[in-house]
Amino acid sequence: MQGIDAGADDYVAKPFHMEEILARIRALVRRAAGHASNEIEINGVRMDVAAGRVTVDGQALRLTSHEFRLLAYLMHHKGKVISRTELTEHLYDQDFDRDSNTIEVFVGRLRKKLPKNCIETVRGLGYQINEN
Repeated sequence: MQGIDAGADDYVAKPFHMEEILARIRALVRRAAGHASNEIEINGVRMDVAAGRVTVDGQALRLTSHEFRLLAYLMHHKGKVISRTELTEHLYDQDFDRDSNTIEVFVGRLRKKLPKNCIETVRGLGYQINEN
């Protein structure tokens, strides 16, 4: 009680399960990004983050884990241009070759699976999800 009165948003009493901590962290991140649920929908693309599912107009998409993580990051930051460096840092460990073109490859694969013009390239800056 004292922790919450002092300004904490949440607490977990010992003993606790790591899964509960991770679920609470995901909930806090969603709320901080303006998402109250596990589902995000933009232009007919619906992502259920907790279940790891993506559908386009009700049809399930098969995505690799990297494609899913990249799309989730873009969708959680809709309206913001995300640099290739930021995407690389989100997807990979620090020792990853930052000159690699894997981000471009994943974006290209996603573009083939998503509605036309869903992911926009902002020349010289990065990528963003279109909300048209």
